[in-house]
Amino acid sequence: MKLFWTTIAALCFASGAMAQATVQSCNREVVFDAPPEAAISNDVNLTEMMLVLGLADRMVGYTGISGWKTLDEEMTNGVEQLPELAAKYPSREVLIGADADFFFAGWNYGMKVGGEVTPETLAPFGIKVYELTESCIHIGEKAAASMEDMYNDLRNLGTIFGVSDRAEALIAGYEAELEGFVAGLPALEAAPRVFVYDSGEDVPFTAGRYAMPNALIEAAGGVNIMNDFEKSWATVGWEAVVERNPEVIVIVNYGEVTAAQKREFMMSNPAFADIDAVRNDRFVVLEYVEATPGPRNIKAVQTLAAAFRAQ
Repeated sequence: MKLFWTTIAALCFASGAMAQATVQSCNREVVFDAPPEAAISNDVNLTEMMLVLGLADRMVGYTGISGWKTLDEEMTNGVEQLPELAAKYPSREVLIGADADFFFAGWNYGMKVGGEVTPETLAPFGIKVYELTESCIHIGEKAAASMEDMYNDLRNLGTIFGVSDRAEALIAGYEAELEGFVAGLPALEAAPRVFVYDSGEDVPFTAGRYAMPNALIEAAGGVNIMNDFEKSWATVGWEAVVERNPEVIVIVNYGEVTAAQKREFMMSNPAFADIDAVRNDRFVVLEYVEATPGPRNIKAVQTLAAAFRAQ
């Protein structure tokens, strides 16, 4: 795997210098006079976007993974030469201390609105920020989450680092793979009603219309029962879940409470006994790195599409 990332990096940077590039990052235009050489990414999914583009040798580290999640073997091999600079959200001092010139993060993916680490607070130190597209809803308006959000990030990273050919090839490959996979499955008689269960027992933390699972569910042929919830990731009442009666429940697997424990909580709670998904034991598990924007969204759609058609 290490050889894979090294080979990709060599291919991506064979062309050398890049002309000035401008990308749209949420509500800002960010200008790059040259590709970053000391980049830091936050969270497992954003880090994987960097890796799949062959950018490991332009990174000085990553943040925000081990405090909540673990790296699987593929990711571990991809970042083995890089240090984790902070287990959770990094401080401004951590980023400055690493001599970073670029931070790939998002709102609630390494940055908080009004917090210590923002594009504005990092600018005086020469650290430019590109914001995850899905997260832009936290500082302004945007359309509901779609697969284009993830493609947009890959495309913009390609522009920033001078590897646009690689980014466009990846996007075209992902689009073709998804189209071919779904086309080979039997048609659905109706779109199944789907609830995303991230965490929480008193109230569930779920995906609204601006969170990536909304896009994954639609791409797979289903409908998110919270697609009218004008939020990204947020809590709702269990009453709304029961009332909307999902036919399939998607569990996001990460953290101390396992997917099996989340399923058991729902299966054993009498309040949920009449929910179709519970009565028919129709649960499907997505790993955190699959449910948040990143390259593994492709596998996530395939997993959901197959589960929606299972009897």
